[in-house]
Amino acid sequence: MSIAPLPLPAQYTRALYKASKAVNLPTIDDETQELIRDSLSDLIQLNSRIADLSLFSPNETLEDISTRDLVYISIPYIRAEVQNRIRTTHRDQRMSNLTQIQGHLRTYLISLESFDIVSETEHALYAQQPSSIMDAAKRREVKIKQYKAEQDLRTRVQVVRKRRRQLAPEGHSFNEFDLVASLLPSPVSNDDYDSEDSETDDILREATLLLLRLCYAQAYPQLESTNQEMELLRNAPPPPPPELPADERQSMAKEQENMWKIDSAPRLPGKGPLLDSTGKPLRPFTILPSGASDRARLQAHVFGPGHRLPTMSIDEYLEIERQRGAIILGGGPQSETEPTSSEELTSNSEMDGTVFGERKAEEKRQKDEEWAQYKDAHARGAGNTMNRG
Repeated sequence: MSIAPLPLPAQYTRALYKASKAVNLPTIDDETQELIRDSLSDLIQLNSRIADLSLFSPNETLEDISTRDLVYISIPYIRAEVQNRIRTTHRDQRMSNLTQIQGHLRTYLISLESFDIVSETEHALYAQQPSSIMDAAKRREVKIKQYKAEQDLRTRVQVVRKRRRQLAPEGHSFNEFDLVASLLPSPVSNDDYDSEDSETDDILREATLLLLRLCYAQAYPQLESTNQEMELLRNAPPPPPPELPADERQSMAKEQENMWKIDSAPRLPGKGPLLDSTGKPLRPFTILPSGASDRARLQAHVFGPGHRLPTMSIDEYLEIERQRGAIILGGGPQSETEPTSSEELTSNSEMDGTVFGERKAEEKRQKDEEWAQYKDAHARGAGNTMNRG
């Protein structure tokens, strides 16, 4: 036995209630995501049922749409709002979600424009994208005009809500989901529209049109924000490779540590084994003949007739090296206050407005660029070949 579907107002009210409840909860929580999934499920079914019933036809005008059905034009906008709160963990998932949001927002904007719910003036105002305006003064002027027009619509919506005696409790403000839900008949009685007089119907129609125009004013900035996020995601760097298991990370870290680890100080001669299990020397040693007579013979040749003695003193050698320019002079306490060549180049490059400063600035830029190229071409530690076994 099949279960009869809920009436359209009841199903829409349920979807809006769950979406409104999710607004006040952290998006990342599982409870919030469950509410969002349930709300989206109802909205998708509503959209399908409205299409089957042909409530809206491109051949109709705004006067042909009854007040009872007018509120369902807001479904694409509500779907975009709810879908924007779906939790995503990967860039591809977010881009797919943003593509669907863009489609819902464009559908809503086209619907209001095709039924002439918004005027040409409103369309021209909200269709302007402030981010694409290069002139800062013009961009600020457009933002102010859009903000004032949106605030005017909000004020008019509140006025109509007071006429309908739908005031928010003290300290509580209605969101867009609550405002749309207030336009639907009470779930207790589905005959509210039939019992309303023409004056009440006019007030309800006015409230619905104002709310649709308010959502229209918010849809354009949201569409612009969605387009910007899509552009950022397209130009974002590729995601990092998946993280390795803990045991593989530890093994790689140990290999890196062993590669660059400095060997410990050698042990004292005659203490402990000479080689380790892999054949690596553990302490300094000298290879000598095995026989005592051979060692004595080699020792007797030390400082023999063929040995060359020094021909000059250390001071004489240092003086010759100084004259050759092989010794760097300077240093000491007096050099602490003197700038280095790099510091002097930086100081000279900051002399703005002078030819000398510009020349030094160019030299500093070339020096920095050469150093950056060197670092890119040589990995850190690549030239260290000492103490690597």
